[in-house]
Amino acid sequence: MQTKHWQQRLLTLPPMSYLLIFFAVPTVIMLFASFRYAGEYGGLAPWYSYEEGKLAFDLTLENWQRLFETDIYLRLFAKSIGYAVLTTLLCILLGYPLALMIARSPRKHRDLLLLLVILPFWSNFLVRIYAWMIIFSPSGALTHMINSLLDIFGLAPISLMYSPTAVIVCLVYVHLPFMVLPLYANLEKHDPALLDAAQDLGATRWRRFWKITWPISLPGVYAGSILVFIPVLGMFAIPDLLGGTDGIMIANVIKQQFVESRDWPFGSVLSMVLTVAAVLAVLLGAKFGQQAGQTR
Repeated sequence: MQTKHWQQRLLTLPPMSYLLIFFAVPTVIMLFASFRYAGEYGGLAPWYSYEEGKLAFDLTLENWQRLFETDIYLRLFAKSIGYAVLTTLLCILLGYPLALMIARSPRKHRDLLLLLVILPFWSNFLVRIYAWMIIFSPSGALTHMINSLLDIFGLAPISLMYSPTAVIVCLVYVHLPFMVLPLYANLEKHDPALLDAAQDLGATRWRRFWKITWPISLPGVYAGSILVFIPVLGMFAIPDLLGGTDGIMIANVIKQQFVESRDWPFGSVLSMVLTVAAVLAVLLGAKFGQQAGQTR
């Protein structure tokens, strides 16, 4: 028994070490930085000093108080969560039929279909964003076509570039494979005999889906939702390039605090709040996924 116990400890040591070094330690450093003063030229000021031979700690709660002095940051958090939720829902609506189609296609075609799903990963992330900038540009064919249709109905022209619509579309495009892959991994394990039995009992296709396929696939839905929601919540490149001032998210403000304003303490405060939101999302997704797996 002791040998088996030590074997289990050795197996869990690498992932636990990874989480400790690359998540727990940076989080503690960020938390500590949120209580420090900003340096005279940016960065962090010393957190202790000697005054008249006595050790004094230079820590403050001002950075956390600043978070609640105005509602602009809380509104940005709410807006970012709204973007993440909307992107996740759209990925479910688009990714579920695609994953179901791949799972029910002949086995000889599945590898090719999965390859097409992950094919965008073969190109650079920024290259794909710049491609969408060309598509949404005011002189692009898509904008001309939409504005021509609006002109027919006597409506004012619109600009797709630097808008929340462009941000949402690109977020869905980038993160859709993260929804499709876990859904496919779940759906392809379903036993077709369950659907055949329900059909023999007179259940319609729609009823078979909601009573059998959907409940069994919920662990895949929750796993895909976590893989989409968390990266979207911390995304700053897409809103920065496609959103303009209307599509800005909280991650853009965090980047601004660290890179441009060099106000690392307040940037640490915003980062801690974002980290807590991401951890809560993981815990909720894991809880619902576990409950769905137990009710199968």
